[in-house]
Order: sequence, then C-alpha cells, then structure tokens
Amino acid sequence: MSSNKTAIVSHNAPAPSLLMSQALICQGMIYCSGSLGIDPKTGKFVDGDASDRTVQALRNLEEILKSGGSDLGKVVKVTIFLSSMDHYAKVNEGYGKVFTHDVKPCRTCVAVAKLPLDAEVEIELIASVR
Repeated sequence: MSSNKTAIVSHNAPAPSLLMSQALICQGMIYCSGSLGIDPKTGKFVDGDASDRTVQALRNLEEILKSGGSDLGKVVKVTIFLSSMDHYAKVNEGYGKVFTHDVKPCRTCVAVAKLPLDAEVEIELIASVR
C-alpha cells in the first residue's frame, strides 16, 4: 500500500529530530511540526525576547513551507505553545510582524508545563499547497 504523504525537508530551517519530519504534504495540505526560535545557522536560540524567537520560529516554518511549494499567505491554522502566558503579549508582537496578510490564519495559543530546550514558544502550522 503506497503512502499519500510526502516528507518536506528544508536545509534553511533547523533539522528535525530523527523521530519526526519537518513537515508532510498530504492531500494538498502541508502539516508542519513545531518550530522553536532557533537560528538554523548556529543551532542556538536567537538573541532577544519571546517576540524575537516567535519571529524566528515563523521564519523557520516559512522556509519549510517554501520547500513544500507553499508560503505564509496560505497558512490556515497556527497552534502556539507557550511555557507561560506571561509571554503572550511578546508572542503576539512577533506574530503580528510576520502575519501581515489581510486574512489571518485561525489560531490557538495555549500554555504548557514545559517546552523542548526550555523554549518560551513553539509554533506549528498547517498550510495549503494550492
């Protein structure tokens, strides 16, 4: 039985762990794994605050979308995970710098107990390829 999933890999975004794909295309949609505010060149969090790391996480996702034939204008759903709701305003600040399109994606933002590498924010998204 053949798979209807295609893995997407961008070398312009941090490499995923061996347990996951950066993203998958399935039935005309790209499903991106969570992204942190890590600079793909250094492998370290970008300097600054949660706003800066939100922008970097979204830029990483943008590179993955490009590799899959999509872009941020085709994002339909964003899920944001915060290590504390204290970061909410800064995350919104960074988010607003990236999502400037007239029609904004649907979005969920939740606080969790802890994120990988003690990050303040992790973002995943779904976009159309068409």
